[in-house]
Amino acid sequence: MTLEPVHIKEIHEIVDRIDICFKDDRDECDDRQNVKYIFDRLGKLEYNGKIVLQSIGPVRRAKASIERMLRSDDPFPMTYSCDSGSTTAKKFDNGLYVDICHCAMASTPTDLDIHSKRTIVAATYNASKKLYIDTSKGWESFDNNYCRKKIIRIQPESLERKVTDILHDVAMYLCESEHILWMLDSIDANGFFIMDGPIYPKRIMYWTVVDSDDVKIRSEPGITEIIQNYIDIMDHHIEKMKPLVGFVKNPEDMQIMLTLKKQEPGLDLPWLVDAQFFRNALSLEKTGMKKREADRYITYTGWFMQPNQFYEKMLRSTSPLVAELAGGDFDAEDYALCFFMAFVPKLNTMFKIESPYGLVKNEELRNRMTRKVLYDLAMNGIPATLAKADSIAKIPVSERRHIVDRFRNSRIDTNYNDTRWEEKV
Repeated sequence: MTLEPVHIKEIHEIVDRIDICFKDDRDECDDRQNVKYIFDRLGKLEYNGKIVLQSIGPVRRAKASIERMLRSDDPFPMTYSCDSGSTTAKKFDNGLYVDICHCAMASTPTDLDIHSKRTIVAATYNASKKLYIDTSKGWESFDNNYCRKKIIRIQPESLERKVTDILHDVAMYLCESEHILWMLDSIDANGFFIMDGPIYPKRIMYWTVVDSDDVKIRSEPGITEIIQNYIDIMDHHIEKMKPLVGFVKNPEDMQIMLTLKKQEPGLDLPWLVDAQFFRNALSLEKTGMKKREADRYITYTGWFMQPNQFYEKMLRSTSPLVAELAGGDFDAEDYALCFFMAFVPKLNTMFKIESPYGLVKNEELRNRMTRKVLYDLAMNGIPATLAKADSIAKIPVSERRHIVDRFRNSRIDTNYNDTRWEEKV
């Protein structure tokens, strides 16, 4: 049995009752004053004497004509991007957890030698100290040394909860960071490098800072290795002034909204996530422009430095030095997270573009990186090289099923919903 017309009719009535509360012509729902008030405060946003956000240069909103961008030259004709595919963390009924991650790099123009090199990491976890898992002592090469693999294990008793989340992050960030380091010498000195997602392993950094009896990964050797890898990647790019950005497709940060609410408990803000605020701030339709006209532009902010962020109730550094588990060649400030926001009205999509302060503080390089991102957005919606890396690294659903079926002595641990709904392997 499915929904009948009478059910659909009532659901439509529910939608109308909710939707009318956000009608644009109602004064009480007009957020333009809120947007202006917040934007005016983004020059330097502090909490308890620590800077949460600071504008690099004037606080600004701007728009770029897609037509003009398409007629311009690519600021960095040689582009590289790295991405990974994963089986996602699988839970078996004997207590085994496994996530297998496969990483590849793509280039534009295409370099088949770069595309052929792959890194595979299998991250495992089981709560029993008696169980032996055949982990790798080092990298194991195959395919004429074009590829390499490694099996690692998170130690028993390190995780009482968040097992699948942590396991996935460890597999992905170790795989991606190791592949990037392996490929650094293959990247042209004049090229532009795009990381898929944030420039730092934020959730891993979070759990190394926050005290928890349930997630105790701070002492895990693999965690130290991951954090040091990202410092080494930034050191390489800062030393050589080679452009690097992290392209965040689904920004979920709440730092600005959280800071404002902590500073002014009485401030009535309709947004929970920063990207919701920026979407309104960068909307040309909110200024009265017709959608067809707005779709001809990409709107974006200037760059911001975010030297500190909230970890639970603490404010700590955004750099990978946050956990004091590894060291870098430059001042701590050079690793601070910087970003700008870009909105593509035609796709109704908001992106966050990240880079370390050690690169962004160079005005000429900062401007070139901004133009490059806008150029790629105008050309393809998202950077074509990033999409290419995604297609190379992706593990299709059918192959994920085969991988899971390959476990002979471990049976997938299913629940009722897995039976009711087809499992998304």
